[in-house]
Amino acid sequence: MGKRITIDPITRIEGHLRIEVEVEGGKVVNAWSSGTLFRGIEVILQGRDPRDAQHFVQRSCGVCTYVHALASVRAVDDAVGIKLPANARLIRNLLHGAQYQHDHIVHFYHLHALDWVDIVSALKADPAKTAALADNTGNAPWGGRQYFKNVQVRLQTFVDSGQLGPFANAYWGHSAYKLPPEANLMAAAHYIEALRIQAKAARMHAIFGGKNPHPQSLVVGGVTSVADLVPDRIAEFLYITKETQEFVKNVYIPDLMAVASFYKEWGAIGGCTNFLTYGDFPASEQEPESFYMPRGVIRKRDLANIEMADQQKVTEDVTRAWYLKSAPKHPFEGETRPIPENPKFSPEKGKYSWAKAPRYDGLPCEVGPLARVLVAYGKGHADIKALVDGALKQLDIPASALFSTLGRTAARGLETVAIGDAMQGWVTELVENLKNGDTKTYQPYEMPQTAQGVGLNDVPRGALGHWIRIENGKIGNYQYVVPSTWNLGPRDGGGNLSPVEEALIGTPVADPQKPLEVLRTVHSFDPCLACAVHVIDPHSNQVYKIRVV
Repeated sequence: MGKRITIDPITRIEGHLRIEVEVEGGKVVNAWSSGTLFRGIEVILQGRDPRDAQHFVQRSCGVCTYVHALASVRAVDDAVGIKLPANARLIRNLLHGAQYQHDHIVHFYHLHALDWVDIVSALKADPAKTAALADNTGNAPWGGRQYFKNVQVRLQTFVDSGQLGPFANAYWGHSAYKLPPEANLMAAAHYIEALRIQAKAARMHAIFGGKNPHPQSLVVGGVTSVADLVPDRIAEFLYITKETQEFVKNVYIPDLMAVASFYKEWGAIGGCTNFLTYGDFPASEQEPESFYMPRGVIRKRDLANIEMADQQKVTEDVTRAWYLKSAPKHPFEGETRPIPENPKFSPEKGKYSWAKAPRYDGLPCEVGPLARVLVAYGKGHADIKALVDGALKQLDIPASALFSTLGRTAARGLETVAIGDAMQGWVTELVENLKNGDTKTYQPYEMPQTAQGVGLNDVPRGALGHWIRIENGKIGNYQYVVPSTWNLGPRDGGGNLSPVEEALIGTPVADPQKPLEVLRTVHSFDPCLACAVHVIDPHSNQVYKIRVV
């Protein structure tokens, strides 16, 4: 039996995640992913007005807030049978695109980069050489020897104080770090600049959504931001998305390519077998045919035979999760019934997670940027294919390297470019509609006494689905299956590993006491366990602490 390593909690994520791996011969031979708190929001929605659901579900998380609201109103839109006005579709797309621009920048620099960048090593860098490297790598609007020297002094102040702040609790000096000191200093400087740009990007939600987080302009039937469709507001939104896109193209992508060039071996580590994307960003009411990011399922990495995803084939298995025993169920019939006893962590044979095990046609599927990019690439999406082929050529790696931790990280950046460019076209379309006198953003409707609907969208972290059943005009049942449940759930009743568990198998581990390599693959999925696990009593609203033993 190999050495057992437990990382609990995983930091630089949203929520509570425990990863346990078994290492033998310097590689991971077994893995278990555990969400360590219970989510009960689906329970407290029962009996409420369907239109209120979005305000509850978007508070599953402080990061991916808009996307839950969007899935929720889409579910009720579907139940009601609404034909969405064109302007409402465009504004929803723009708010969703803003989420991508913001989330992906934050993930690369602030949640994932430190798995590849040794911040302390930057203290040894020559600022002049760093400035030259930055000039040759990207096209940032700031730089020069003095600029990088100032960043280095700030880092040294952190170290001398004994308080590394955001750079604490890491494996600095680990043998798996490969960047030279100058590249580390450049990346550290861009980490700081990314803090500034993400704050600006967050303002896009406030322009058409009223606030960030938890935008308020979404409603069943459309959006309520018609009063905001004035030249100054639209111009402000366009300015910020262009500024953000300039950072993506001139800093983020060059940094991504520079880091990837030192870690090409990760193009053969951390891959999965099956992929699912619901697709998103409709160009018309014809869905999913008009989606900018297409819908699809990839089985066994077969890009030549991508099939259309069917939400009716989605089930959740609770065999290895801390819920009462039941057969796998479609979300319309889904149940949220936690076991009554104190949970026991039994990864070998029993239950070990509060996350359920979503499956598509019985298969575990990776969801997220890599799934979206693979489906788009396999379907010949012009924008995505050009970006992917360009990246593969620049790194001199084969297309098979996409199925990896490196591919997952690269896909996130590449789709940010594509979606950011598309957003500017959506702004132009919105302006043309307004010029032509079309100001409609809302479609009136009547709430049925009995109905059911599904709201699918593909959010920065992957395929998100909300399912609602309306009974007597109220919510009879509500279930949502989130990206991190797909990616980071437990095994199912057939023993099939979740995507992150599969991806971890074979990961090299140089030092079991410092499992940096494990964190690289886990963080590449951008875990957001807050969406998958929550604790609340539906009667008293009391939050409980649950001890896992």
